[in-house]
Amino acid sequence: MRPSIYAGVLAIVALTGCASYDPKPLELHPTSLTSVPHVVVDDEKLPLRELQAHTFDPAHGLDMTDIAILAVLRNPDLRLARDDAHIAYAQAFAAGLLPEPQLASEVDAPGPRVAGSDSNAFNFGLSWDIGSLLYASKQHDAGNLTARQTDLNLLWQEWQVVSQARTLFAQNVMDGQLLILLRKNKDVLQARYEHTQVALAKGFITSDVALADLSALAAMDSQIHSTELDLNAKHSQLTALLDLGPMTELNLRGTSKLPSLDAAKVRELLGQLETRRPDLLALKAGYESQDASYRVAILQQFPDITIGLNRQRDTSRIYSTGFIVNFTIPVNGNRGNIAVAAATRQKLYDTYESRYVQAQHEIESVLRDEPLLQRQLLEAEDTLPNLKAAAAQGRAALNAGNLDEFAYASLQSGLLAKQIEIVNLKEAVLERDILLQTLIGSELPTRGAGKE
Repeated sequence: MRPSIYAGVLAIVALTGCASYDPKPLELHPTSLTSVPHVVVDDEKLPLRELQAHTFDPAHGLDMTDIAILAVLRNPDLRLARDDAHIAYAQAFAAGLLPEPQLASEVDAPGPRVAGSDSNAFNFGLSWDIGSLLYASKQHDAGNLTARQTDLNLLWQEWQVVSQARTLFAQNVMDGQLLILLRKNKDVLQARYEHTQVALAKGFITSDVALADLSALAAMDSQIHSTELDLNAKHSQLTALLDLGPMTELNLRGTSKLPSLDAAKVRELLGQLETRRPDLLALKAGYESQDASYRVAILQQFPDITIGLNRQRDTSRIYSTGFIVNFTIPVNGNRGNIAVAAATRQKLYDTYESRYVQAQHEIESVLRDEPLLQRQLLEAEDTLPNLKAAAAQGRAALNAGNLDEFAYASLQSGLLAKQIEIVNLKEAVLERDILLQTLIGSELPTRGAGKE
């Protein structure tokens, strides 16, 4: 091969550029943070409008929206999902690259030496697969659509994390309220028990009365212990969601109540789910990507053609130039890959249809639950003042000797049960509203609110 040919090859390699190795040593002992970090919030990277409009300031405690923002920024599962998105971008970039030209060379030395063959022979060829150009644009489209699908799946996962963060915030706040309620009732029962112990020692009451107070106090302790464990578990779940150490103190503040939603307007949005829900948009992009792949498989049933130029010299120093044409003989016609691509496209078609119907069903189910829970909460709150008044009257009657201990204990138990029911109903309403925010896409239309 002539020196000029070597120089040409080296020039081509130099022009294409080369990637360099970038070391990234593995951190063998990563640790979690033990305090809420001060993070810089880029509003454009937050997945929901209500998050973008919120000022993040953990110095004054964390409200429900602060927790949601922190979850989007720090959740470890989202970090992995973003890594998957970067892989999808790289794959889309690779799918858009044109095929590389093929360079082939060969040198033959004559032997044994004969007259007229005193030089080496060489063969130099440059070829390019032009068959792949027929479907390169469709491969590029499929790669871009797959990257868009990954982006939308990431957005949907961010919505799920926001919903989970809001729910855990509500559960922590409500469990905290329930614990305060139980401890207040324990103080009442503890004081009553100490009073009955004094009365028992003086012979004013019988042991069965004192035993009833002790039993009620023990039952209250059990409820407190169970609630403390549940609150601790919810706290651990929330810190794990935020990628913080389990001992991190979270100063949760602010209301966990949402405005009453407008069910009629929510139902109007049911016809817009395909433009609001990232998971549906992702499935649509995935279907379109597979449709492009199906077209590629059809185009690949035709012969794959490679063309090129060939320059050679024999041992007698005679030069020649030739034209190269290679093509595959489509005996099978790529029928196997076409069948797989068509079946995969059909599955994605059915998956989109199933997910859309499921989304409507889930929203309707929440909307059916909403008025039931609101009615139950209203009835419980209407009953609470009467129970409080009855408990106060019962205590006065007990102190005056006009009511026995068992009757008074029943009044206190009824009041506590209703207070617990109200806390649980408020939590149930809030959790369904949070779920509905995710199911319809971002902000909920509420009664008295303006149009979006």
